Amino acid sequence: MMTGEQESAYIAAVKASFPTSLRVVLDASCDIKIVDIGANPIDGPTPYAALLANGQTQVVGFEPNLDALAELNKRKGPSETYLPLAVGDGAKHILRHCRLPGMTSLLEPNPEVLSLFASFKEWGQVILTQEVQTVRLDDVVETAGLDLLKIDIQGAELMVFENAVQRLSHSVVIHTEVEFLSMYKGQPLFSDVEKFLRTQGYVLHKFAPLVTRDLSPILLSNDPYTGHSQLFWADAIFIRDFTRLELLSSDQLLRMAVILYDCYQSHDIVLHLLREHDKRTQQGYGEKFFNLVRPLVNVPGVG
Repeated sequence: MMTGEQESAYIAAVKASFPTSLRVVLDASCDIKIVDIGANPIDGPTPYAALLANGQTQVVGFEPNLDALAELNKRKGPSETYLPLAVGDGAKHILRHCRLPGMTSLLEPNPEVLSLFASFKEWGQVILTQEVQTVRLDDVVETAGLDLLKIDIQGAELMVFENAVQRLSHSVVIHTEVEFLSMYKGQPLFSDVEKFLRTQGYVLHKFAPLVTRDLSPILLSNDPYTGHSQLFWADAIFIRDFTRLELLSSDQLLRMAVILYDCYQSHDIVLHLLREHDKRTQQGYGEKFFNLVRPLVNVPGVG
């Protein structure tokens, strides 16, 4: 029997030996379209970097911050397009630029909550306001046919989802920031986002990452970015309901499998999707994939 650490190390080593792209595993062509709302590159590599690296991937990004937009256009590859638009409900809103650019939002920062955590009240100070005309995702022709929706716009995500019902009916994976505390005044929290996306046929798959912070005056290693106590926010990955695969087309099954393999290493869901795909198409993708992940079947347990 393995220890917990040995089991984790074994699984990690097996997964590291797999090809980085499901399309390589299956010897299949599958174009993926990504829409990235709030594409500002301040947070490092995107969660869909593997898809871009593996090719057959198109990105349509939105970034109303012109400095960030210029940086995106400087870095972009031939399959990436970035638009200087704010996505929302199609109405005019006030964009609040904060001292920490990553906290810029269509919503007003909530000092009563932010003041409980080291540095957040200062970071959330509004240094510039700008009236912006938002667009509805359903109305932007460049977003038609999206498969993966990545969104991080500091509390206004639900506004976008509510005005993107057509796009959500085609997409298969959503990667969104969600909050558990009201960082902004009146913002919808995780439970509100989850409830709405459930009505659109999505289920929560995982958090990656799940972020905690300590209330002041606790400050671990004198670093406001650390924490071990209070859940604050997370990146949440929602996927189409894998218990109702009859609602998805064969193409959606394959695209969802590619995204979940390349970006999230969710091999169990991938196998489930490919076996359903095989029932409809007799492509044999499920058997190919099962042969790859066989070392993960019946991994010796923890003693």
